[in-house]
Amino acid sequence: MNRDSARRKWRAGRSRGTVGQVGLGIMGGAFARHLLDAGFNVVGYDISPAARRALTRLGGQAARSCAEVAARTRIIITSLPSPAAMEEAYFGKQGIAAGARPGTIVIEASTMTLELKQGLRRRLARRGVHMLDCPVSGTGAQAAAKDIAIYASGDRRVFNRCRKIFDGFARSTYYCGEFGAGSKLKFVANLLVTIHNLSTAEAMVVGEKAGIDLGLLYRVIADGAGSSRMFQVRGPMMVRGHYLPPHMKSKIYQKDIDIIRSFVRRLKCPTPLFDGSLPYYTAALRQGWSMHDTAAIHSVLRKRAGLRSSLPPSAGRQAAKRKTA
Repeated sequence: MNRDSARRKWRAGRSRGTVGQVGLGIMGGAFARHLLDAGFNVVGYDISPAARRALTRLGGQAARSCAEVAARTRIIITSLPSPAAMEEAYFGKQGIAAGARPGTIVIEASTMTLELKQGLRRRLARRGVHMLDCPVSGTGAQAAAKDIAIYASGDRRVFNRCRKIFDGFARSTYYCGEFGAGSKLKFVANLLVTIHNLSTAEAMVVGEKAGIDLGLLYRVIADGAGSSRMFQVRGPMMVRGHYLPPHMKSKIYQKDIDIIRSFVRRLKCPTPLFDGSLPYYTAALRQGWSMHDTAAIHSVLRKRAGLRSSLPPSAGRQAAKRKTA
């Protein structure tokens, strides 16, 4: 018996129940791994065959569709990258709605507009399926380390039935009230992430211009009053000037920025620091950092400061082609 088979047999003997996982990317894949380690059986689906194979290697069971996940489980977590992916995963021909039975619970952990989630919730409710709005606070690296917080909202009795599952993949879970409160809190959290990421880059560039060793700067500031969680998470990437592997790809985070911007505009609330940070994220995309971590705004600031800025690999290849042309 190989190691993976032994692991599956051991987990089956101590199973705490079965959980579905739709979306096995950076976040969803981490959820699945932690749930397996906590003793749950995990049935998962992702459009990527590689992601499904990775789940199988961990001891989970790869389904052939979202509908199969729903048919085999009563509690499903979804972690998806876009509104189009959400619609297909929930209401496509082989979507969750096609396989879910009345009483099924969906823990929706993506960052999406509140209007989108409310619409999905109403459509699922007509089929007797419950949805909780449960966005995650934390990066992909934090999810991998089980260092995330869940902002859960929705029916309290439904939430209580999921407590052990939340404990299986998150550091902490907060029940935040009626459906949608979790998303509102996530928008506020991401507003701060947007600002703190830029403030970290700004501090690094000021330190470099001042001739301070960046490794020393990171160690000293991370241990003082000027630190932030983003300084601690993304500071090391900026010290290296290397923004891979991404905790959050710049291209994907633009979706979160757009959601926050629409949210605060509807509130007619002034957000001067958030507004002031947006041009730097846009510049990172234009300069070729879309598939790199959002820490790449550090390169944008370095360039504006007159420092020799690194280039994304794609830009380097393009430059080489121009030289040989």
